Amino acid sequence: MRLAIVGSGYVGLVAATCFAELGHDVVCVDNEAAKLSALRRGEIPIHEEFLPELLARHRGERLTFSASLTEAVGSSDLVFIAVGTPAGQNGECDLSYVESVSREIAGAVNGYKLVVEKSTVPVCTSEWIRKVMLLEGAPEDSFDVASNPEFLREGSAVTDFLYPDRIVIGADSERAAAMLRKLYQPLITGAYRKHKGAVPAPDDARPVPQLIVTSAKSAELIKHASNAFLAMKISFINAVATICESVGADIEQVREGIGSDARIGRRFLEPGIGYGGSCFPKDLKAFRAVARECGYDFRLLDEVININDEQCQRFLRKVRAALWTLKGKRLAVLGLSFKGGTDDIRESPAIALVRLLLAEGCEVAAYDPAAMERARETLDGSVSYCESAYDAATAADALLILTDWEEFGALDLERLRACLNYPIIIDGRNLYQPEALAERGFIYFSVGRPDAVPKKSSAAKKRSVEI
Repeated sequence: MRLAIVGSGYVGLVAATCFAELGHDVVCVDNEAAKLSALRRGEIPIHEEFLPELLARHRGERLTFSASLTEAVGSSDLVFIAVGTPAGQNGECDLSYVESVSREIAGAVNGYKLVVEKSTVPVCTSEWIRKVMLLEGAPEDSFDVASNPEFLREGSAVTDFLYPDRIVIGADSERAAAMLRKLYQPLITGAYRKHKGAVPAPDDARPVPQLIVTSAKSAELIKHASNAFLAMKISFINAVATICESVGADIEQVREGIGSDARIGRRFLEPGIGYGGSCFPKDLKAFRAVARECGYDFRLLDEVININDEQCQRFLRKVRAALWTLKGKRLAVLGLSFKGGTDDIRESPAIALVRLLLAEGCEVAAYDPAAMERARETLDGSVSYCESAYDAATAADALLILTDWEEFGALDLERLRACLNYPIIIDGRNLYQPEALAERGFIYFSVGRPDAVPKKSSAAKKRSVEI
């Protein structure tokens, strides 16, 4: 099929590349000349596994890039809107980009087009897109508007797209639903995974995804409600971790008991320093704003947000408990992105914590496998950026783990201890077992678990540490 995807940001670029991988002809439209030039050269603006390989495979053939929305719409059967919907005042989505693109699409219609929302938008946005296009003169029978929300996790977006749990098609006409079924046919039938050269399927991937066909409004709500529920699970387990710390219980044992219940499940029950990224913070506030617009005070969402906001302050208190005073302390920070596997620092709790540490007068030496260039753009010059975890730890008074990169859970502990002034690790992602760290001579703090202290006072390398 012939597709135009408007927007080459995170959602648009992943979708465009993956649709090309499924055999469709895709033109990706953007109005940033520098970004288009880079993409045409094969340069990837985001850190995402398998994306460079797929772009190299399809660039210039099934996948092209254009600055002309009119030409892209004219040559396409389906037009996906994947532009930004930043948070506006009171948490409401700023839909001005969606409206602007809808007007341009209306002016370029030269036959039947299916316009598909791919951006995360509030319920009833599909209705507004249709109204705008009619007002701009698009004939009523020349287009339909559908919703096809994405459920991509940064760091695994390509495999999430190609091996999804479910595909949601929100269409108010059978013609639109049929076109979207055809579009996703290689995934719905499981044919894609049999292709030579297909991206490897994750171990837990379903043989075929569940296809869910709904109204456009229901699909719009599914996206917001899904993200709100996942964020609620994160805040819930963080609140339970706080109780564990107070009574001396172990959150890992508690989450095992909770997550073993098939009605609940283990995913997203991982305690830490809070959620971040471009989706959960924005989507929760937008969903809350939608509820208020409908006359409903969704107070549960307020508490999910409040608990998440408190996590950084709770972790800062944990750092104080480990070091007593913070002014003048040199701290090694591992992780700046909001999660492992991505260079995205938007709403990153790691960045928020670095700012709090700097405000306390700390000297911060940071390392992240992918996000340091982006961090340099937002943090002031008082942060030192290092080439490795061990460089960051050299002469540091404590090591803070703020992002769950796999390599942070596989450090050479003997080498690490030799680098640090004091063998203190404060782990905001629970990457290690407390007893194992204590046996290796570390004073170890984590989230929702008892602190671990070596039995021998000689664990401190340069001088004794009392806590």
